[in-house]
Amino acid sequence: MTAISHPIGPDDAGRTLEAVLRKLLPGHSWEQARRVVAARRVRLGRPPAVDLCLDPARRVHEGEIVQVDDKPARPVARPGGLVVRHLDSQVVVVEKPSGLNTVRHPSERQWRDSRRELSPCLDEMVARQISRSGPAKDGADPRTRLRIVHRIDKETSGLVVFARTADAERALGAQFRAHTVKRRYLAIVTGHPGSGTVRSWLVRDRGDGRRGSGNIEGVGREATTHVKVIEKLKGFSLVECRLETGRTHQIRIHMAELGHPVCGDPVYHLRADGRVMADESGSPRLALHATELGFVHPRAEEDMEWEMPLPADLAALLEALREGGRGPGRGLVAPDGNADADSMDDD
Repeated sequence: MTAISHPIGPDDAGRTLEAVLRKLLPGHSWEQARRVVAARRVRLGRPPAVDLCLDPARRVHEGEIVQVDDKPARPVARPGGLVVRHLDSQVVVVEKPSGLNTVRHPSERQWRDSRRELSPCLDEMVARQISRSGPAKDGADPRTRLRIVHRIDKETSGLVVFARTADAERALGAQFRAHTVKRRYLAIVTGHPGSGTVRSWLVRDRGDGRRGSGNIEGVGREATTHVKVIEKLKGFSLVECRLETGRTHQIRIHMAELGHPVCGDPVYHLRADGRVMADESGSPRLALHATELGFVHPRAEEDMEWEMPLPADLAALLEALREGGRGPGRGLVAPDGNADADSMDDD
């Protein structure tokens, strides 16, 4: 629950986050303000992208919001704890945990290593883990930077592939553009949607300041999601979403516009008229998981596929809903929920 929500006006713009916190938390010393940040209780950003911030020296900007939560955010995986499903000289496939950005925002790329450690990213963690494993049997340099070919949202868990060479980057990029990469997601959603295909043109602003489907065909980016109901629960459903295209927040937008938002989604739970679609699941986070990934290997030209079952937190939520209960998370979504820190390509 958010204890304090403070919009940044012209008087605060340019100040450090810790300076703003001292203003918001009377009696707190500089050290105490930094401890509040270190305790993972502070979020910062421009709505709807108000996200966890672990940098007390971060300069705030007018139009952003500082939120101080009563409880700390969940910790994310640290370097060394990642599951690498496949590694060769061309590609690496890894299981991404929830709560971790796939890549770093461009504005953060010049940060010192000590500052990066406050907010780790998947690509940097994978690169570090590979380099620590020593020389590769295939002769590939373990220090080679990873190349981004797709991303998934920060709060989404699941399988991600990185390219390790320019040739692999081009080959995988071509497969993603041709929509031949197999991408299957599992989502726990409110209500009971039907199985079928959703096609729409996604725009940055559907008319209420949110991403969504536009009213004019051909305006925006075409997005196609194939939905299959796997299991109906009391008031909720487990669905499979297969991506034909991979647009920003595509699954989340399509399910919400069907009237069945993904449980735990802090952004896409509002109808176009502003009414809230309630979520009483108690989901601990966005209940979306990239469960299957498949592509043609860029050098061997062989079909390769991987599957990853639901992680423990979503498996526990699903079991609780099967038993007619609810999960341990945030429960009813408030009308002023926040988005992930950065826009991702696939879900």
